[in-house]
Amino acid sequence: MFDFNILGMVAGIPGLIIAMVIHEYAHARVAVAMGDFTPRMMGRLTLNPIAHIDPIGLLMLFLVRFGWAKPVIINPRNFHDWKKGEVLVALAGPAANLLTAFVAVLFMAAYVKMGFPMSYGLRTVLYLIIIYNINFAIFNMIPLPPLDGSKVLMAFLPGKWAFKLMSLERYSFLILIVLMMTPVLGSILVPLQRLIFAVFNAVLAIIF
Repeated sequence: MFDFNILGMVAGIPGLIIAMVIHEYAHARVAVAMGDFTPRMMGRLTLNPIAHIDPIGLLMLFLVRFGWAKPVIINPRNFHDWKKGEVLVALAGPAANLLTAFVAVLFMAAYVKMGFPMSYGLRTVLYLIIIYNINFAIFNMIPLPPLDGSKVLMAFLPGKWAFKLMSLERYSFLILIVLMMTPVLGSILVPLQRLIFAVFNAVLAIIF
């Protein structure tokens, strides 16, 4: 999912933390908006990294390029509309990551447009913020439980098929490891990264 070297590990820390925190905060914010106050009661309605980062998940991300944040606990029974709530909460995290990536792209473009010199360090940090947020968005939309994509899909599947998909969760870690160890994940990430960058560039062309 990520390609690390020594420089990348240091420069990538802001990007990783921002991607994780923004993702989980968005889940919490939309869940509360949809009528479930569980995230607020559990202290997740905050941008404080301490509330969202799982130390082991962050360490694993550095060591084996696969990690996680603390999942936001929600109670769908509290939603005003169960299906709508499930879908919007699931989409909120990836959408927030894409928005964050675009803001970083917009900042870089405006910075250069105004003629300010950009150091290699700043350019690297911003680039990694963009890449990590895009990767978080794409990765989390894989329709495999407990990832967000599976929750969107299960909201529209008949009960029988939703249950079968949910039952795959016990094998999810192994499946994800296989995806990481083979070209499959790259064949998903790279084309979608290019598509997202193409959309970003089209929007920038309109703005500037």
